[in-house]
Amino acid sequence: MDIGTLTFLIIAAMATLLIMGVPLAFVSGSIAVVLAVTQFGANSLFIVASRTVDFIDSFALIAVPMFVIMASFMEKSGVARDLYRAFHVWAGNLRGGIGVVTIFVAVILGATTGIIGGEIVLLGLIALPQMLRLGYDKRLAIGIITAGGSLGTMIPPSIILIFYGLTAEVNISHLFLATLLPGLMLASFYATYVLVRCGLNPAMGPALDPEEAGMPLGEKLRLFKGVALPVAVAGGVLVSIYAGLASITESAALGAFGAAVAAWVRGTLSYAMVRDVMVQALRTCGMVFWLVFGTNALIGVYNLMGGIDFASTMLAGVSDNPSVILAAMVGVFILLGFFIDWIGILFLTMPIFLPVLTELGYDPVWFGIVFNLSMQIAYLTPPFGPACFYLKGAAPEGVTLQDIFSAQWPFIGLQILALLIVILWPDLSLWLPRLVYG
Repeated sequence: MDIGTLTFLIIAAMATLLIMGVPLAFVSGSIAVVLAVTQFGANSLFIVASRTVDFIDSFALIAVPMFVIMASFMEKSGVARDLYRAFHVWAGNLRGGIGVVTIFVAVILGATTGIIGGEIVLLGLIALPQMLRLGYDKRLAIGIITAGGSLGTMIPPSIILIFYGLTAEVNISHLFLATLLPGLMLASFYATYVLVRCGLNPAMGPALDPEEAGMPLGEKLRLFKGVALPVAVAGGVLVSIYAGLASITESAALGAFGAAVAAWVRGTLSYAMVRDVMVQALRTCGMVFWLVFGTNALIGVYNLMGGIDFASTMLAGVSDNPSVILAAMVGVFILLGFFIDWIGILFLTMPIFLPVLTELGYDPVWFGIVFNLSMQIAYLTPPFGPACFYLKGAAPEGVTLQDIFSAQWPFIGLQILALLIVILWPDLSLWLPRLVYG
């Protein structure tokens, strides 16, 4: 059977199994095993296993569970609640001010927790009821939570970029710096949109209650006391990475330890918390690594069949114009984002896209940010839209899934705008890495 027919059958089998509800890790892994046995015999399964081991045997990969542990300690010690309380009283009489503060807090949470599901659930429990109580437009408030909570992948340390860096074999510290300006730009787009909408229609985002807005300055400043140490821990992790004082893995380990110390200082550290943190880390990393195993195995077998060369040739044959090929890649990212999550998209596409990208002369660091922004869109778009389902689980009564999905479109438009800006002006993402590392 020729490689073109096999490619079609692989895609059809994946689509069928995913529609049936089989997890992607087992879809890709089972297809890899069937292909290996039927095309090369049972002994080829050793090749499949060795490919997976080669990827897992990476020292930098230890950073993933360390950052997850750091995030879990931050989440369970109540940092998000105190952080929101510390900032929201500064909104004052600004229409839409609470919405802007929520986006600002989401950016800080991205640097301290970075787990998208956890951020959205926390903001859904803390900020959404507050905005609805003040009379915010329901859809505007929902969009702020889902879009703002998804910023965690754009604000370092980003687990997406760790896996991308390992796959593309590029410096993860460079990726962390490269995503910073685009991430802040996207957050500023959200904040500007909220202020403009509420400025044009004040009923969409009323100001804070006079009693809270009039809180004395000393009391407002005291609210920061409980969050100063955790935020300092997150800041110290990033500074140690950017200044070259520690590797990504070392910084992640220090961050996990520092988050535990911060929880102890806050008086929230307990055996139950440590147990819950470790269980959450095992579940999160277990899910991600099983996806890595399955997709890596499938790509390995497909490569043995000559499939990656076939797919790369087909992609390069789309057009002689590099911009058209790049647009096709981004289109594939967004299309796949309707159905599967980022880790599957990353490992299924990058072995095919990266060789073509290199031939076209594009910078792989910049392409990592393009991928990251594409995944921002995937977080919000139905029918998969994981951010929407995360919020649904934490939303107050009366907030339907239809409300949540319909609230996403203005923010998806802003994400597309940010993506286009980064594509058209690559220096927006490459300027900081060049400045710091030369």
